[in-house]
Amino acid sequence: MASDLRMEWTVPNILTTVRLAAIPFMGYFIFRGKGEGDTAWMFSMIAFSFFVAIWLTDAADGYIARKYKMVSDFGKIYDPFVDKVFQFTTAFMMLLIGKMPLWVVIFILVKEILMILGGAYFLQQRKLVVHSKWYGKVSTVLFVIALATLFFLDKDTQYLAHYIFIAPVLMATFSTVCYAVTAVRNYEDLGNDHADREAQNSDPNQENAKSS
Repeated sequence: MASDLRMEWTVPNILTTVRLAAIPFMGYFIFRGKGEGDTAWMFSMIAFSFFVAIWLTDAADGYIARKYKMVSDFGKIYDPFVDKVFQFTTAFMMLLIGKMPLWVVIFILVKEILMILGGAYFLQQRKLVVHSKWYGKVSTVLFVIALATLFFLDKDTQYLAHYIFIAPVLMATFSTVCYAVTAVRNYEDLGNDHADREAQNSDPNQENAKSS
């Protein structure tokens, strides 16, 4: 089934757009929060306020979309995309100020590239929108919680970031595998359905036999 990916200015999509616009400001204040002292702490807390606001807005637009039946195929792609931009921007800026382990940023980048390429392939080849599943949402929540803790780490506790991200990375790996398995199954099912339709179209006797 073809997907309607036209942008609709519904309340959830407007909130998602607001989130997207707020991400650069959060990144700026994260960078200004580099170092020690009251000024750095103030900028870090401003960045954390943006972080929490973006996170809460994400929860709000999802709730509104479901409750008021404003879910759309465009929103199912747009919302996760902004989530990815949000997470990667936070991770990258935290890396720049020395609070984020490099291996975690590399993991996030590789995972998201694989997810984007896989989703784009299914959308182009099968007109299938890959929807977010429960395991993807759990993975996102764990990553957001882990990222939130980085705002409160100082030089003496920055080493804890290596351990904080173990659970999110494991869950993200599990989530990616689950998405891959689901995608392969959907691909096979769609292929079988297409083959069945082709067979019926090429063999009218088979359709006549069913009707009799």
